Amino acid sequence: MKKKIGERLRDLRMGVHISQTKLASILGTQQSSINRYEQGQSVPVPEIFIKYADYFDVSMDYLYCRTDDPRGKQYEFQPKILQEKAGDNKEMREFIEMCFDPKSPVNGRLKDALFQMLNEGKEET
Repeated sequence: MKKKIGERLRDLRMGVHISQTKLASILGTQQSSINRYEQGQSVPVPEIFIKYADYFDVSMDYLYCRTDDPRGKQYEFQPKILQEKAGDNKEMREFIEMCFDPKSPVNGRLKDALFQMLNEGKEET
């Protein structure tokens, strides 16, 4: 398991073309530690794993090799109940999109306000 985690950490670093020394500086650790992680000789402490996840914007499950899907903290998970409610408003959203000229900044602000009201109505239900 350490070896697979190390390979994943190395691939992330090499994917953005930075050195172990530069990454160590970013993560607040030493280059020798980064080397040990990537060689599978040791595993980072949770605080360093969090820094890896934040820097590369990947999930902790991806770093721990529990998934091959790297979606990070920017991934917006929607529980099934919210997906169903959003589907209820699909027709209304399409209607609002159709009613406004996308080139007009005034229309854009009005459209955004309508979408915000639509979303607030969902939250109250």
